[in-house]
Amino acid sequence: MLHHYNTVKGYGEHEITIERSRFIAYVNRVETEEEALEFIASIKKKHHDANHNCSAYMIGENNLIQKANDDGEPSGTAGVPMLEVLKKRDLKDTVVVVTRYFGGIKLGAGGLIRAYGRATSEVLNATGIVERRLMRVMKTKIDYTWLGKIENEVRSSHYQLKAIHYLDAVEVEVYVEEASKFQFLDWMTELTNGQSVISEDLQEYLESPFKTNLR
Repeated sequence: MLHHYNTVKGYGEHEITIERSRFIAYVNRVETEEEALEFIASIKKKHHDANHNCSAYMIGENNLIQKANDDGEPSGTAGVPMLEVLKKRDLKDTVVVVTRYFGGIKLGAGGLIRAYGRATSEVLNATGIVERRLMRVMKTKIDYTWLGKIENEVRSSHYQLKAIHYLDAVEVEVYVEEASKFQFLDWMTELTNGQSVISEDLQEYLESPFKTNLR
C-alpha cells in the first residue's frame, strides 16, 4: 500500500462553453477499470445525443492502467490531453468524461486539445483533490476520569482524533503515522501516568484537502 497519494474528492461535474460548443466534464473516484468503464457508460447513456463523450482514467498504485478515448474527435485531441491533466496532477484512481455538444464552429486540433484539457482541469478544481495518507489507528482505553484531559490533549496535538467510544471504559481512537507510533505510545503513557491500555488497530487512509494551483 502506498504511504500517500492524491486523488479526486469524489463525484463532480462542471460545464464550460467555448466557441458555442458545450463541454460538460464529469469526474469520479474509481478503484478498478470495471468501475471506470461503468461510469463512462453511464455518462454516455445520459448524453446519448451528444456529438462526443471523450474519456480518460488512471488507476492503480503505479498507474498501471491508463486509458484515453477520443470518441470520434480527431486522434489525440481529446482523451490524451485529458489523461495528461491527470498525469500532471499525479491523480490516482480517477476517471474523467467530457461530453461535447458541437456549436457549429470548428476549433481545430490545437483548440480541441486546449478545450478538453481546460474542461478536465476545471472539473478537478471544482470538485477538489484530496491527499490520502496511510495511518495506523491507535486505541487507548482509559477510565472516564481521564476523558476530559486526554481528549483536550489529543485535539491540541498534531495527532488526528478518529473517534471516542463510550463503553465500560472509554476507548479513544487516534490516527498516528506508522513511524510515530512508539512516540505516541510513550506520550499517551506519560499523559495517563500509565493508567491506560494502548493497542494497535488496522491501517487506514486519512483524507485531507490538497491545495494546488496547477491548471
